[in-house]
Amino acid sequence: MFNRLRNRFLLMNMVIITIIMLVAFASIYTITYQNTKRDIDMELHRVADFYHKGDGMSGGGKPRQGQNGGPPPQQMDDGSLGPFAERSVSFALRTDNAWQLVSTDSRYDMDDEFYASALQRARAHPADSGRFTLDDTRWAYSVQLASSGYTVSYMDVTAQQKILTNLIYTFAVVGLVMLAIIFAASRYFAGRSIAPVRDAFDKQKRFIADASHELKTPLAVINTNADVLLANEGDTIASQAKWLHHIKSETERMKTLTNDLLYLTEMEDARARTVYVPFDVSDAVEGVLLTMEAVIFEQDLALEYDIEPGLATVGSAEQIKQVVMILLDNAVKYNVPKGAISLTLKRQHHQAQLTVSNTGPGIPAEHVERIFDRFYRADASRSRKQGGYGLGLAIAKSIVEQHKGRISAKSVPGERTTFTALLPLA
Repeated sequence: MFNRLRNRFLLMNMVIITIIMLVAFASIYTITYQNTKRDIDMELHRVADFYHKGDGMSGGGKPRQGQNGGPPPQQMDDGSLGPFAERSVSFALRTDNAWQLVSTDSRYDMDDEFYASALQRARAHPADSGRFTLDDTRWAYSVQLASSGYTVSYMDVTAQQKILTNLIYTFAVVGLVMLAIIFAASRYFAGRSIAPVRDAFDKQKRFIADASHELKTPLAVINTNADVLLANEGDTIASQAKWLHHIKSETERMKTLTNDLLYLTEMEDARARTVYVPFDVSDAVEGVLLTMEAVIFEQDLALEYDIEPGLATVGSAEQIKQVVMILLDNAVKYNVPKGAISLTLKRQHHQAQLTVSNTGPGIPAEHVERIFDRFYRADASRSRKQGGYGLGLAIAKSIVEQHKGRISAKSVPGERTTFTALLPLA
């Protein structure tokens, strides 16, 4: 499923990028082609004007030479020399009204057969201008009506045509290279982008499996005790009270489990409904500590605490009390006989730092990062014996993060486990 999702994302990404590249390359080529065509037309017009005036003709139909035997100077209307004189190959053919060659004006030596072929191309397509390829050379021509026939001016545009051709080849090579690079990058990032989806899906599957497993045990107990009651239907209720107590106990456990599950699933909605107001977090922590103090001493555990007064944060006092209750409850459950619990609340820069630690077996290093996951237990058998479902720390983490804080754990196996929650101060 995830491979199909990744491939679909990859295909969609490649199609979009390919279309964008084609549009970009086509736009660049069109602009370059129009600019080149305009330059060719302007230069051909200058060439045609020069030859049409007859300034380039010498006596006897031979080309007029420039200084030092060079090409003839080519003069524009304003008296300046045309730029094509230095950078273009051009010639002109003069014909009569029947398109019979009368004379030639060429800066370069070309045979009569070439001139005849060039004239035939222009005659075959009687238009003001056009283009053709002759002897692997691309020519542009312009036809102008003279007093006794036609003047056909020709200009070599092979270089300009090669620019356009090379541009196409460049676009093709660059496009293929870019598509290959983009494909590799898109494949990598597609895998990275669906990783959270895969992780969320795996967590959901694990959550459903764990929830089903947790519900299976109390349901089995209830079902067994109900069978015992039905098997002794003649007995009085008083004589079968223990079976009823078992059913009620498991029902209460299921109620606790479902309430915790509902609380976790509704955390996002609860964020919108919860009223966040400034409150004294020092008083909130101290209130929970006084409530738990009797339980701690009843378990024969030593308690040390240090609460800095006057620390205030913004949020829900009841939810923060629930976090403190969860951390203290864990410290009691997972302690050693005659162990110790320590609680501190102090200012840490712009945050309130709550620390709850206890002596005990500790948490192995490979489990520390996962103890805030739902239903996760470092020691499953012991947790079930304590009556826990592995949801308390997940709830605590959700509450702390909802208050824009952080919670973490550190543990030294066989010595001490410490939970630290940081909350922004008001």
